[in-house]
Amino acid sequence: MARIVGVDIPNNKRVVIALTYIHGVGPTSAVKICKELGFPAELRAKDLTEDDVQRIIAELDRGYVVEGALRRQVAQNIQRLREIGCYRGLRHRRGLPVRGQSTQSNARTRKGPKKTVAGKKSVKGGK
Repeated sequence: MARIVGVDIPNNKRVVIALTYIHGVGPTSAVKICKELGFPAELRAKDLTEDDVQRIIAELDRGYVVEGALRRQVAQNIQRLREIGCYRGLRHRRGLPVRGQSTQSNARTRKGPKKTVAGKKSVKGGK
């Protein structure tokens, strides 16, 4: 496996696909990087030379925020929302969906497994 920006990318995949394993590089960015560096579309990651890897790293450093820096930036943005107390910050703080999704019947991903609340015992038989 080739190692780019601290990430092992798979050897047997095309370079365009392998670059998407880096946090912050999506399909569009990967295609753009490969075009700028002049890599053919069918080039595999195992066929990259050490010089090619260095060129990819230089391109990522020059124009993209990736991996640790991107994760830190996202965490700081969320922390800022929490501190200023805006609606999105409150939703982050409570662990609820932030972008307006319904929570009555869904949102299990954000809310976690169901927490069953014991209901009131019904009194049967009147008198």
